[in-house]
Amino acid sequence: MADTLRHLAGTPVLICAPDGAPLRGERDATDLVGDAYSHGAAWIACPVERLTGEFFQLSTGIAGGIVQKFATYQLGFAVIGDVSHHTAASSALRDFVRESNRGTQLWFVADTDALLARLARR
Repeated sequence: MADTLRHLAGTPVLICAPDGAPLRGERDATDLVGDAYSHGAAWIACPVERLTGEFFQLSTGIAGGIVQKFATYQLGFAVIGDVSHHTAASSALRDFVRESNRGTQLWFVADTDALLARLARR
């Protein structure tokens, strides 16, 4: 399955395929930025399955580097799926998810319907 562009609440969102290449760091994020721009996307929705375990270990800096890359290019980033097993193991990650969900750049949502609802409230 290929990444596809969908319009959710009037916002062009690049929906990443669950079986695509893992998002391991800034280089992969840069590739995804190029894909998003070529599709005319304002947001990237990435299934949790595409993120490596290191993304959820904040001490690695991988999450910060990826999120910063998208912010630099003014792209929103949504992690789609259940991250509860990661947040249960790390209070720092739990706080990061909570704070991110209060903002406008990075959201952790259960599914694309939840992303649609968030985008509709903007």
